[in-house]
Amino acid sequence: GFDVVFDATGGGNICSSFEATKVNGQVVTIVSQYEADLSQMHFKGLSLHVVFMLINMLHNLNREKHGQIMREAAQLVHEGKLRPLLDQSNFSLDDIADAHRHVESGKATGKVVVDIDV
Repeated sequence: GFDVVFDATGGGNICSSFEATKVNGQVVTIVSQYEADLSQMHFKGLSLHVVFMLINMLHNLNREKHGQIMREAAQLVHEGKLRPLLDQSNFSLDDIADAHRHVESGKATGKVVVDIDV
């Protein structure tokens, strides 16, 4: 499994995040308005971090700290150490219904790419 899994969708996907994370790993989510079974999280000794990203911006707190976090994340991206998990399928905009069915089928691994030729 992965050391850290970032969940940006919540709902049923949080359980998939627990499954994808290695023992003693970390799951970070920015979505918290749902109910989830935490059994697998406890069984694997996972840490769950729920982050409401706008709190600091709304209250003008720690802006420099968050700027530093963003710079560090950008550096990890530049070094190839932080990258999105992309499904191996690619779809065109004309095939958007097929892309949607692929996601709904549960067979997609990671984000599904839809190419838009402009």
